[in-house]
Amino acid sequence: MFKSIFLPVAFLGAATAAFADEGQWQPHQLPQLSSELKRIGITMPAAKLADLSKHPMSAMVSLGGCSASFVSPDGLVVTNHHCAYGAIQRNSTPEQNYIVNGFLAKTRAEELPGGPNTLVYVTEKVENVTKRVLDGLSPTLSGSERHALVAARVKALIAECETDKSTRCSVPAFHRGLEYYRIKQLMIRDVRLVHAPSDRIGNFGGDIDNYEWPRQTGDYAFLRAYVGKDGRPADPSPDNVPYRSKDFLVVSAEGLKNGDPILLAGYPGRTSRYKLPSEIRFARDVDFPAKAATITADLATIAATTQGNPAWDVRYASVAKSLNNVLKKTQGLMDGFARKDIAAIKDVQDAEFRTWQQRHAGANKNLLTELDAVIAQDMALQRQEAAWNEATHSDLLKSARALYRLALERQKPDAQREGGYQERDLSFIKARLTRLEQSFVPAVDEARYKAALARYARIDGAVRPQGLDALLPTEGALPALYRSSELADTAKRLAWIGKDPQAFRASNDPFIALAVRLHDAGMALENQRNDIDGNLERVIPQYMAAVIAFKTSQGKPVYPDANSTLRVTYGTVSPYAPRDGLLKGPFTTVEGILEKETDKDPFIVPAALKGAIQGKRYGVFKDKALGTVPVNFLSSADTTGGNSGSAVMNGRGELVGLNFDSTYESITKDWYFDTAITRAIHVDIRYMLWVMKEVDHADNLLKEMTIKYPKQ
Repeated sequence: MFKSIFLPVAFLGAATAAFADEGQWQPHQLPQLSSELKRIGITMPAAKLADLSKHPMSAMVSLGGCSASFVSPDGLVVTNHHCAYGAIQRNSTPEQNYIVNGFLAKTRAEELPGGPNTLVYVTEKVENVTKRVLDGLSPTLSGSERHALVAARVKALIAECETDKSTRCSVPAFHRGLEYYRIKQLMIRDVRLVHAPSDRIGNFGGDIDNYEWPRQTGDYAFLRAYVGKDGRPADPSPDNVPYRSKDFLVVSAEGLKNGDPILLAGYPGRTSRYKLPSEIRFARDVDFPAKAATITADLATIAATTQGNPAWDVRYASVAKSLNNVLKKTQGLMDGFARKDIAAIKDVQDAEFRTWQQRHAGANKNLLTELDAVIAQDMALQRQEAAWNEATHSDLLKSARALYRLALERQKPDAQREGGYQERDLSFIKARLTRLEQSFVPAVDEARYKAALARYARIDGAVRPQGLDALLPTEGALPALYRSSELADTAKRLAWIGKDPQAFRASNDPFIALAVRLHDAGMALENQRNDIDGNLERVIPQYMAAVIAFKTSQGKPVYPDANSTLRVTYGTVSPYAPRDGLLKGPFTTVEGILEKETDKDPFIVPAALKGAIQGKRYGVFKDKALGTVPVNFLSSADTTGGNSGSAVMNGRGELVGLNFDSTYESITKDWYFDTAITRAIHVDIRYMLWVMKEVDHADNLLKEMTIKYPKQ
């Protein structure tokens, strides 16, 4: 193992020159990029950007899957429309459909509950705890033993950090297990829907335009964080008051132009920049095609079953939207891999690295052999796990399995329970079980499970988990299962929380009985996963230490893969050429909305928006160069899923846009950053403000925010 495994910052400090705009940087790394930020025109001191307690980083928040930022001292949060979609859908009915009609609370009293799944996380502290996680781990431990020991240390670090319900702590791994940081967040539990435009604005173009350019989507919405009168997070209550955010972003309507610098801060989900060529080929040839086929079939089942029933359609709107997004991204990855052979590019890089590694003094000569072996085991297990997911693809079954697992885990001391089933997780389990009532219909779930079982039956028997076939219900038995189960009732579903395992084993509910029957097979898979993960956690940090040393020796950027933690990226407003002879971007305008208009979704234009465009009521939001209101713009910033809703700031740290997507050609950036074609798509803040003023008349919110208008 490389001696400096516990000193990765030394590696990072040596690689101060970023290549182009690549890199999803941890805030503490930014001072190393000072000259690069100045070069593109960022005037904010890098040291200030590295300080989470100071503006603008203190205004950045996570929604637990999306990013957002405070834009007023009264807890007003701006994010994407699609990030608030669950809250919008939760409050919608066929009679009062806020998805189609939009929603605006003119007063605080009119704001609607976001629901138990809508949370705001404010990052308060980040500390390196690598030594406390990894010190003294014996190399003779089995994979399972090592995984369990690391998990126990992580849980102890979390328990030490979480002093009350207001605090949520995590200890994610960075550089694939080379480093661990403990992250302390304030968790605000009372979050309300304030404003969302019609989805004919917020989702204009829908799945057709998803990941495409040019784009004309007003993907924005507003939430508000509420706390108890003592200023601390509290359960939802009419007595709560708006959260007094320490800092908030000033909104700039002064605009951007081609070549202007931007900063982007948020919580990107997952990237795979350091994967091996074999892992890329597995994803390309096995995992992604299977995932795309499954999602396509599942969406077809949902569409067929909900057709002609508006209430069912509303219930599955959020589910279908999420699946469509994953499908488009998966298809984009496959197309991107076909367009450019990233595996072959990685082959060359990998060969250079392996040659360097074998010559490096003190290198573990068996490292790469061990690495290849455990990655092969990991990929084989992933195929079994995919088969398991098909065999258990039912929301009722997933609920039953979670409830039974909770009952079993609660027989243990809290510190010894599996992560996700400790007392700290109980509110999240209840929220998921409750959320089902807004996105579940027994007949639809039955159709989805029937189709999934048919897909499972077509999977190669060698890939199916051993012994699973005999435990599964037949397709013909499903109607009776759904008729006889009481788990579709929210109150009865929640009533199982707190019951002991014996109550589950004695239950006549067919889904509870099925969950009990499947438990041992599920645990066998989980135990295999823990053993392989433990071996990965032993070998891959050694590999990453070597990779970082290798890249540093070449002066290449060294940043960790995204892992849903706060990151900063930067870039410039930039066009791009997706193919020879075609230049796209970097701005679209409101005129493009009318060019795309049809009389069918997703290209229906609301009458009020159409009238404002035709009347050219542009006011202060008119861009002098464009002669109209810009809608979306492109930048070269390095983003991925989870960056949705991220604040896009100008060089002074003022809000000028919201990140919401990437171009189709950019999707493979999760695996390989291609400077020439990687572009992120943002809502221009001027379009958001213009729609709020001219279409939705959200004057109360415009007054609440601090907005810098262009000089006339």
